[in-house]
Amino acid sequence: MRVVVLVGQSGTGKSYQAISLANRERIQYIIDDGILIKGNKVLGGSSAKQEKTKMAAVRRALFLDDEHRNSIKSILKEEKPNSILVIGTSNKMVQMIVEALELGGINKKVYISEISSQEEIKIANKVRKKEGKHVIPVPTFEIKKQFSGYFLNPLRIFKRLSKDEIQEVDEHSVVRPTFSYLGKYTISDRVIRELIHYTSNKIIGIYKIENIHITNFNVGIIIEMDVHIVYGNPIRPIIELVQQRVTEEIEEMTSLNVIAVNVLVRGLVEL
Repeated sequence: MRVVVLVGQSGTGKSYQAISLANRERIQYIIDDGILIKGNKVLGGSSAKQEKTKMAAVRRALFLDDEHRNSIKSILKEEKPNSILVIGTSNKMVQMIVEALELGGINKKVYISEISSQEEIKIANKVRKKEGKHVIPVPTFEIKKQFSGYFLNPLRIFKRLSKDEIQEVDEHSVVRPTFSYLGKYTISDRVIRELIHYTSNKIIGIYKIENIHITNFNVGIIIEMDVHIVYGNPIRPIIELVQQRVTEEIEEMTSLNVIAVNVLVRGLVEL
């Protein structure tokens, strides 16, 4: 297996540049912050950026946990990649990852200063330090299940082909980890209930929303709710619209991952 490593200090834009470098090197597989990526899919592992402390994040990124390390080794054994890109903050870190996953020797070493300008590195550093934002080189929908309750934004990277032609190259996810110096935040169930009431009551055919129950999981929330519908309106399309609108509103306003919206029609009301 050909092993290429990308080395750069934290906050210098390594993950931002990862896919572009992988494309140039004709590499499909990337190891970054505890996860194994192929193309724009997460094959396994869990991101160090979801850990609650910096120490736990370092352990996750270095694959020091037996179960985490063995799961990635098992996937690699099944996938049999010809080449892989490993990202780390130092020569020692990438060497430790390569050894932990038994990837063999390092064939090529690339430093972030070789593929990013000083201005780009400066901007990346500023975003990390002032806004606490981190980049993961996969689309938001792929990593979202690992970041319930975190700030999530898609970041689309574009490449100009000519004066009038622009091609979308790839999509990254911007997250704010729990261990960010900006601190933690909590969204109460009451806020979520108010958002559900506000959103649902704007839908034509809904008479009343009640008995909202919210169950919290590590990967997101499940919402259960009872509704009364105005008689004469098509029930199924209204319920599907409620599920869609509630999911969109909660995810947009809170960045919580909505696993499911279960709606029970309690009755029909004739006006």
